[in-house]
Amino acid sequence: MILAKVIGTVVTTISHQGFKRRRLLVVQPLVMEGEKADDDFVALDASHAGIGDTVLINREGGGTRQVLRDPDAPVISLIVGIVDSVYIG
Repeated sequence: MILAKVIGTVVTTISHQGFKRRRLLVVQPLVMEGEKADDDFVALDASHAGIGDTVLINREGGGTRQVLRDPDAPVISLIVGIVDSVYIG
């Protein structure tokens, strides 16, 4: 699981059956100050997130397919929650 910020959307004209009725969002991983951020990536949205939202992402294919209840879904990254706040102390 990682925390990320939604920074964009992906529009497709044709998509895999496993993506139907779900959006693809571009996300940017969040890191601690001074750390190097990983590259942005695309995640399937299961939580109705929007641009600017901080989200919790499952980045493991098997767990993602379990959440979707689709053992054949070609998905690695799935947004599973919207984070209200983060406190690091």
